[in-house]
Parts: sequence; C-alpha cells; structure tokens
Amino acid sequence: MSATNKINAYAAMAPEAKLTAYQFNAGPLDRNEVEIAVDYCGICHSDLSMIDNEWGMSDYPLVAGHEVVGRINAVGEGVSHLKAGQVVGLGWHSGYCQLCSTCGSGDHNLCANAQGTIVGHHGGFADKVRANASAVVPLPEGMDAKTAGPLFCGGITVFNPLVQFDVKPTDKVAVIGIGGLGHLGLQFLRAWGCEVTAFTSSDSKIAEAKKLGAHHCINSRNAADIEQAAGRFDFIISTVNVKLDWDLYLSTLKPKGRLHFVGATLEPLDLNVFNLIMAQRSVSGSPVGSPATIAKMLEFAVQHDIKPVVETFKFEQINEAIAHLKSGKARYRIVLER
Repeated sequence: MSATNKINAYAAMAPEAKLTAYQFNAGPLDRNEVEIAVDYCGICHSDLSMIDNEWGMSDYPLVAGHEVVGRINAVGEGVSHLKAGQVVGLGWHSGYCQLCSTCGSGDHNLCANAQGTIVGHHGGFADKVRANASAVVPLPEGMDAKTAGPLFCGGITVFNPLVQFDVKPTDKVAVIGIGGLGHLGLQFLRAWGCEVTAFTSSDSKIAEAKKLGAHHCINSRNAADIEQAAGRFDFIISTVNVKLDWDLYLSTLKPKGRLHFVGATLEPLDLNVFNLIMAQRSVSGSPVGSPATIAKMLEFAVQHDIKPVVETFKFEQINEAIAHLKSGKARYRIVLER
C-alpha cells in the first residue's frame, strides 16, 4: 500500500470554532514515517484546550485528535519494525529528536524537541494521520481496538507515575477526581495491588468508583472526612484541573508521601512548605509516558482486563461529541469511530 497525499479531516479554523470538513495535502511520506488509516480516535480535554487555544500554542487550521487507533496504511522506506496492516496506536507525541540525553536514556516523553501529534502537526480527527515510526505502538494481541485509544493519553498519564516513582503493591494510594483519568487510575492501581481510595465530589460516582477498583471513597467536598484520613497515604494522584485545598490533601500523606499531579490545574499551587519539610513529603507532576512505557501499559491492561469506559460517536458527529464532553456528562471517555 502507498501513502495517500490527500487527507480528509475535521479542523477548527479559529479558537472555539466548530469543526468543519478540511482536506490537506500531506506531501510525500518521510522515510521514517508511517501513515495510519484511522479507525478510532478518542477525544480528550487536551483536544478541547488546543481547539480553544487555552494554552496559547495552537495553529489554525487545527486538526486535533491524539488517541488514535488504526491500521498502518503505508510505511516509509527506513522503517523495518512496523508493517502495513498492523493495528497500532498513536498518542500525544508523533516523533522525538532521538539525539538528546532524555531520548538516549529512554525518557522520550521528556524530549524538549518532541513533535506533538496536534501541536504544529495534524492529528487523528481525520481519515489518516502521519507519525514517526518511533512514536507508534502496536496493540498487543487480545486488546479491544475500539476502547484502546484513550489508553494512549489518559491511560498512560496515570500509569506512567506508577513506574516512575516505584509505587509498590503494599502502598496505600488515593486518586483525586473520578473522571476520564481517574477512572483509569483506579483500575490500574487496583490491579497493581495497592489499597485504593477515591476522592470524589459526586455521590453518584461512589458505587461506580468501587466497581472500578476503589476499596474506599472519601467525599472531597467534606473537609472533616478528609481530615480523618490524616497520615494515611503513601501516594496521591490528582487528576483534576481545579484548585483545591492542597495543604489539606498533603496532610493525608504519610511521612515521605508524594502528592503527584497529572491533571493540568492552571492556578498556582498554594502550599505550606512546613507541611512538606516536617514529614519529608514531595510534590511532583508528570506527562504521558515513553513508547516503551506505553507498550508495557498495554500489556498490563490486557493481562488485567483494564479498559476505558467509553461512549462512542461517529466521526461525522464530532461536534456533538465535543459538546457532550464539554457538558461534563461524559462517562468517562469519548471515542470517535468510522
């Protein structure tokens, strides 16, 4: 099969605009690239942020979509480890410099010169997408392609800290926010062997959180309930993008405990440094993972039957799907399908 230069997509022509049909010429396939025929593509809050230029780095026309699953349509002449017809996925990054120290040490996701899939590059809200072969990860045997897309962003975002910070099966871990990221965090942590607590502001999600893997639930709107958890947790993952009483959450950590951010809260953190110093606690954050960690996550997900909970829309319903995500009613990830 050969690459198709003309790609049909859905693009935002300006910030906050509805997506419209857009065709562009992708040019010849680079020798280190592959072209993926898109079968499924998740919609992530990061897509909305890019469409609306919330981060000030969007270029228009903008073709979003970075939770791609599809079949390789064409392979550049320099690619030997991937073949046409393979079912693969593509996440936040579509290429890496391969020259810096972070790439050399396997931390490709931290490459300062990584190419974003939807930053200065057209993404997966299209019939095809191009990417450097180094960023493309085959789906393991037994993985459901329809629900796999959100693992390439939401899934790896909550899985990566377990690897990076050596979370142990004996740890007591909490997840703040049971949404698109949090519902995956609960599943991964339960399968990892941890004792898992869900902080949720929604009473309607308590039963669901326990079904997804939480042993315990705490009402995040009730400060007294949070105070009762003082000194309980080894590790807390925050998936929310809103300001909370972070000192209160820090107090629920054990000595040497860690409060880790994967949700992109835009407001500065208001922390009492003595809350960190006296118990030797840490605060950290992380992005998505490297291709090697993504592959490890996919294998782990298959072994433990971990799947995103998804709602599906047809590609031609893309504006309806985006409106549904913006409404806050999605449970829990949205996937576009052909």
